[in-house]
Amino acid sequence: MSPAKAPTEANIVEIPAPAAPGTFKVYNRIIDWISNDRMQLSNITDRINDVVRKSGVRDGMVHLQTLHTTTAVFINEWQDALLHDVRTFFENIVDGEGYYRHNDPEHSDCDRRNADAHMRGMLMGQTLCLQVRNASVLLGTWQSIIFAEFDGPRNRTLAVQVSGV
Repeated sequence: MSPAKAPTEANIVEIPAPAAPGTFKVYNRIIDWISNDRMQLSNITDRINDVVRKSGVRDGMVHLQTLHTTTAVFINEWQDALLHDVRTFFENIVDGEGYYRHNDPEHSDCDRRNADAHMRGMLMGQTLCLQVRNASVLLGTWQSIIFAEFDGPRNRTLAVQVSGV
């Protein structure tokens, strides 16, 4: 029988103490609005920070999820010339006048003829997860949270979940 070995640093696993009960919070909100244009970019940074402040979460995460396949949410600089370039990029990368089976009544029952909006939404994505620090969304100096409408004007909904301590 071999003698028991003393633990070494390599095989010691430290288990953190559990958080105090009730300190972790999950806060959910739905934000609604009506877009005005077929393609519209909206700076929603202040609205998201309002939700974060009301959540009572000081440090954690905020998860944004647009509930539409023809919209997107992303981070970028909110500057007029760049926003013009972003719109032009969307128009150039996905041709709004091109042929799409989704728009063809022979292949689809969609009467909105919005395949281009679906493609643009798919390229940009419908979710965003960001850090919350000191009860505010952690963003770089020039970063803003932008909601993109590709099939407006429409009623739009964004789900926001803030979690943390």
